[in-house]
Amino acid sequence: QVQLVESGGGLVQSGGSLRLSCAASGFALRNYAIVWFRQAPGKEREGVSCISYTDETTNYRHSVQGRFTISRDNTQNTGYLQMNSLTPEDTAVYLCATIAVACNDRIYSMARTRYYIWGQGTQVTVFL
Repeated sequence: QVQLVESGGGLVQSGGSLRLSCAASGFALRNYAIVWFRQAPGKEREGVSCISYTDETTNYRHSVQGRFTISRDNTQNTGYLQMNSLTPEDTAVYLCATIAVACNDRIYSMARTRYYIWGQGTQVTVFL
């Protein structure tokens, strides 16, 4: 069964850290860029970060640069998002998705149907 499963979300105090995982099964994650999105209640989904499948180029939205780190372990068929210095503004459902295109700013605006597969998401809640 082809699927992506996110994990690692939870409740954390402001300033804390979480590490999200995006585990792929049924296909080879190494053939795709990994993209993390998030969606807060009442807000549109926004791209957070991506990592390419060719040279592991990374990209981050401005508000998370220097705090979040995206990575991948193709031997484990898993992607990661290390999130440090979390603030309440980071509260959202975090989703990962895969797509066979270059990782850059434009990746986040591509139609949802261009992506190969999406996960169901993991909730991240940051409190003061």
